[in-house]
Amino acid sequence: MNQDNKFAVCDCDVIHADIVENVKGNMPEDELLYDLADFFKMFSDSTRIKILWALDYEEMCVCDLAVLLNMTKSAISHQLKTLRQEKLVKNRRDGKVTFYSLQDEHVKNLLEIGMEHIEEK
Repeated sequence: MNQDNKFAVCDCDVIHADIVENVKGNMPEDELLYDLADFFKMFSDSTRIKILWALDYEEMCVCDLAVLLNMTKSAISHQLKTLRQEKLVKNRRDGKVTFYSLQDEHVKNLLEIGMEHIEEK
């Protein structure tokens, strides 16, 4: 390692070809990895995280989410549309009111595991 450089850099092509081949054989197709990256982008916005966190506790309508998060109904609706398109939330109608909730336990688990990781620091 160069003392001017904080990070070690390999100066060869490959040392562990067997490991590289093993991992290469288990890598998903690029398209799936792009989809996974897009999926995780949904968690990169604090407003969407707040909405998801709220829906982890209780099914809620746009109006109630807007009051909770001190935002406009339009802003909440926009975020909910994005979250619905990525299948992170679902909705149901009850008369004139549409209620939103997390799509499934996977979303709940992702939020909770993410928070556990953050709290470990």
